[in-house]
Amino acid sequence: MEKWQKSLQKSVKDVGLPAKLFNLPEDKLREVAHAFQFRVSPYYFSLLREKGDAIYRQCIPDELELEGSEKLMEDPLGEDESSPVPNIVHRYPDRCLFLVSNQCAMYCRFCTRKRKFGTRDRIDPSKLEAGFDYIRQHPEIRDVLISGGDPFLLEDSGIENILKRLRAVDHIQILRLGTRTPCVLPERITVKLTRMLKKYHPLFINVHFNHPDELTPQAVKALARLADAGIPLGSQTVLLKGINDDPIVMRLLMQKLLAARVRPYYIFQADLVYGTEHFRTPISKGLEIMRQLRGWTSGLAVPYYVVDLPGGGGKIPLLPEYVRNVEDHNIVFSNYCGQVCSYPDFTGDGKAGMSSDSVQPKQKNN
Repeated sequence: MEKWQKSLQKSVKDVGLPAKLFNLPEDKLREVAHAFQFRVSPYYFSLLREKGDAIYRQCIPDELELEGSEKLMEDPLGEDESSPVPNIVHRYPDRCLFLVSNQCAMYCRFCTRKRKFGTRDRIDPSKLEAGFDYIRQHPEIRDVLISGGDPFLLEDSGIENILKRLRAVDHIQILRLGTRTPCVLPERITVKLTRMLKKYHPLFINVHFNHPDELTPQAVKALARLADAGIPLGSQTVLLKGINDDPIVMRLLMQKLLAARVRPYYIFQADLVYGTEHFRTPISKGLEIMRQLRGWTSGLAVPYYVVDLPGGGGKIPLLPEYVRNVEDHNIVFSNYCGQVCSYPDFTGDGKAGMSSDSVQPKQKNN
């Protein structure tokens, strides 16, 4: 048994410990943990400093998870409707999601796939064969995102078997892995693992960090091992109330990611998942944060801010409004620090480019 597996065996899985440490109602925590699994790796649990901090809110059950509204859903992204065979989600023309694991080193309290970690809709790794068959039979698929759960909770041999079989499919060009282990179980990123992964390029890995405190020396070392194997790293961050809904916190997170050789990729508006209302922020907050990133730090440290639309509508990027007006052949902008600037906009034949109609909606006659 490897070190990371021994560590995982020692995970905090009984709510009695956090209930005692933080003076929480144990009976209510057990009710929450029954609805959505509770597990925190020893490493991540060691990062806890005080009740209610950014680490605490991501891993400790909250009775607010038992509340919901009519606007929230078990499957907000319509993944189940876009699943032609078990473990495959095919929403986009040239790529698909392959769910290969039903385990995570930590069950994030805001998880978009909470429904998959109960008993009814649990991801079943024994049904992977249908996924391989589907991918082979659909030549339009050139890019496969391997996720779960967390694929790095599989043993090295299991991960390699999946990569090898997908790489043998002629029309598959890109393989991607989504994992949170560098953040919550950094000891999983071993030299042996990275030596195996580098055999399957072009291979990309998306990691998941939500707060600067998660970028510890151990996490940075794990990321370095992946980067040293020539694997491009991107980060996906979820905008979460009380965790990172602050422009200064988010800017520091993006800068620390970039310094760790991780390219900030997405900031996600929190999905409309049942039991996560207490994590949600208004979209205006996300746009405010983007205003405090663009121009205030390197463009390499500025991710896309996206909303993944309900019902399988896909990801929509959102940007602050920088165009103020169109006057004749000039576009009036407001830059990153609020200064108003004019830019000439015309084609080679002297005609204007952007029209005012493309900036301001037309008024309807009543």
